Amino acid sequence: MFDLIVKGGTLPDGQMTDIGITGGKITAIDQLGNAQAGQIIEASGDLVSPPFVDPHFHMDATLSYGLPRINASGMLLEGIGLWGELKKVMTQEDVVERALKYCDWAASMGVLAIRSHVDTCDDRLLGVEALIEVRDRVKDYIDLQLVAFPQDGFYRDPTARENTIRALDMGVDVVGGIPHFERTMADGAASVRELCEIAAARGLPVDMHCDESDDPTSRHIETLAFETQRLGLQGRVAGSHLTSMHSMGNYYVSKLLPLIAEADINVIPNPLINIVLQGRHDTYPKRRGLTRVKEMLAMGINVGWGQDCVLDPWYSLGTADMLDVAFMGLHVAQMTSPKDMRTCFDMVTMNNARTMGLTDYGLYVGAKASLVILDAGDPVEALRLRATRLYVISNGRVISQTPRANASLSLPGRPQTSRRRHTLVER
Repeated sequence: MFDLIVKGGTLPDGQMTDIGITGGKITAIDQLGNAQAGQIIEASGDLVSPPFVDPHFHMDATLSYGLPRINASGMLLEGIGLWGELKKVMTQEDVVERALKYCDWAASMGVLAIRSHVDTCDDRLLGVEALIEVRDRVKDYIDLQLVAFPQDGFYRDPTARENTIRALDMGVDVVGGIPHFERTMADGAASVRELCEIAAARGLPVDMHCDESDDPTSRHIETLAFETQRLGLQGRVAGSHLTSMHSMGNYYVSKLLPLIAEADINVIPNPLINIVLQGRHDTYPKRRGLTRVKEMLAMGINVGWGQDCVLDPWYSLGTADMLDVAFMGLHVAQMTSPKDMRTCFDMVTMNNARTMGLTDYGLYVGAKASLVILDAGDPVEALRLRATRLYVISNGRVISQTPRANASLSLPGRPQTSRRRHTLVER
């Protein structure tokens, strides 16, 4: 007797099977025939996927678009300035309310693991306290990791160092930084060194905003790779954005990519945000705002797409949909072969789970029974349609359900309904 059976689903690898769930765990993946369960979901060929994972977000700022005013230039630095204004007037209750609303959106879209940066350049640490509360309130259905993020610079802001350490003492999970925002390249490199040392001493992961710039001389990822190796942090470090690499010469990059691979650094490009923010000083040719994703994947580097922002001072759109993120990523990175598109799906599931160090994640017997049933036949179709999440299951419990989005037609000689499902033939 199972608690729940998902019957006839299609796994990302194309296998059609049933999934039995008991006590919040996957206890069978097989043809379960007439097995009994408290609840049975007929997937009937629909794609059954592990939950979506967002390894890069700013939950303290989410859903604050227009407060205190709109980012008129659309540029990164104006967004940072606006956030500085908002920090002075927002309340802890406001941050909690916005964050919980966003978590509702995320749960409905099958995003069941999120890593959120939280600004530590605020002596009140109001955002830190708020997101620690949110982390506790959503823990039964969303795995929320928090990154201590000195938004205004670990050294540049006079109290950021002290406050970042205070945040870690309060139970924040990951050490963050923003070396390219320090006053000098030397300070940036020094901040990487000290923050990595803090992480090593505490046994914590590292996740740096790194080289989010069009400047090809912004090369803090090189320092991050070195410090990762020096301190034995391999596999526990992420470099987010890395957009300066789109401006670097190929000769230097040919040296840099092996260093990132040797250090086993995870990489998190954020295509929705960076295609909006980067290249603002360009006329034409105009840079695309994306790091060298395909080249990194070819080197065996773990790369996963991040959401970054939804309706905040930096980005005026967003719906908590990681398929939107991957859809934009595959376009900007020109990853349009069937193999590449499947990789893009993996980048918002398996690859991101690896970056966050999630355990018991995936579709196998013994894994946590968290999964998503999509109105699609395979991962590529899910990306093409940004498919409806028919069911979202977290820890063995259905937490969200959405009806299929079929259209009703009134056309002479044509069917009464239209579905956009159409699995492509791979060539």
